[in-house]
Amino acid sequence: MDPFDVKGKSVVVTGAATGIGKATADLFASRGSTVARLDVQAGDQITQVDVTDEAGVEAAFSKIGRIDILVNNAGIAVRKNALDITREEWDRVIAVNQTGLFLCARAAARRMKEAGGGMIVNLASIMGFSGGIYANPAYQASKGAVVNLTRALALEFAPMNICVNAVAPTFVRTALTEPVFSDPQKLATVMQHTPLGRLPETADIAHAILYLASPAARCITGVTLPVDSGYLAR
Repeated sequence: MDPFDVKGKSVVVTGAATGIGKATADLFASRGSTVARLDVQAGDQITQVDVTDEAGVEAAFSKIGRIDILVNNAGIAVRKNALDITREEWDRVIAVNQTGLFLCARAAARRMKEAGGGMIVNLASIMGFSGGIYANPAYQASKGAVVNLTRALALEFAPMNICVNAVAPTFVRTALTEPVFSDPQKLATVMQHTPLGRLPETADIAHAILYLASPAARCITGVTLPVDSGYLAR
């Protein structure tokens, strides 16, 4: 038996239009999974859903039917310090990164319970474990919440045979991190906090997600796996 076999599994990936979400959806599809790609952006093969809209999430999940694996990837950032970020900007980050993740996890768990179990993988961040390099309090707070929400849901859902884990990437080149990667000075600072001397690609994060969603991780729950090139080892 292949411990990483996800062939025939029904997989939902949020934030699947670009970046880590797209790489993850493509990886599962290449391994024989049936993948529902959800995103607030319209696009090819995309079901347009705002994860903060509970009714919209429930409607989308109902159309999908059986769900074996959920990848909670949808997320945003507003790169402003605590003195400059507006209340509206703060609320939107928390709504997408924390509340939206919870709504999707709950909707998936209800269906997984009926089917006898499943796997949920959340996207946290190294910023959920540290104060970060740059001031970004809304994002850091929301990702810290993802780390502990992962633990809480893992305990609650364990009797339903549902494993809940998370992946915590370091800086990965996506639209979300373009302000860092496009600034040589900022990128140099990031590299000073990267012991391996290389940053992960979206595919590296997707493979970590695949592992946590596969039978190989059937006895792992409540864990947040850093994919951070050594950032948190300091």
